[in-house]
Amino acid sequence: MSRASGHQKSSPAARRKARRFALQALYQWQVSGSGLGDIEAEFRTDNDMSKVDDEYFHDILHGVPKEKSVLDDKIQPFLDRRIDELTPVELAILRLGAFEMCHRIDVPYKVVINEAIELAKTFGATDGHKYVNGVLDKLAQRERMVEIRGGKG
Repeated sequence: MSRASGHQKSSPAARRKARRFALQALYQWQVSGSGLGDIEAEFRTDNDMSKVDDEYFHDILHGVPKEKSVLDDKIQPFLDRRIDELTPVELAILRLGAFEMCHRIDVPYKVVINEAIELAKTFGATDGHKYVNGVLDKLAQRERMVEIRGGKG
């Protein structure tokens, strides 16, 4: 499990770019079945990574597939359909958000949700961001109750 102490602080913009690339890479992994190493190398070759939180990109890209079954189990109770009925974009966003919610406690839960909503608005279906918001908000109630009650985030 990732811990905040092992990660360098980076700008919100660098993290946002890392999430964006990680989402695209996770989508590619889900759809193509290609190896993570190959996908990561392709992204590093094809994209300007100079303003990206490189470590965060790597953490998400490798953490989500490693925790896929656990993440799916965590979001399933909040879905109105089976996991395999989600669009690949919705699934990738929800897995990414669930990963951050559960493994990146250094990121406030409101930031996790807001970033996932923005990704859904950019890459998802018309009202997909509302669905992502609902699922991750319910997950936050379970995973981040101490933070929510404490008024942080």
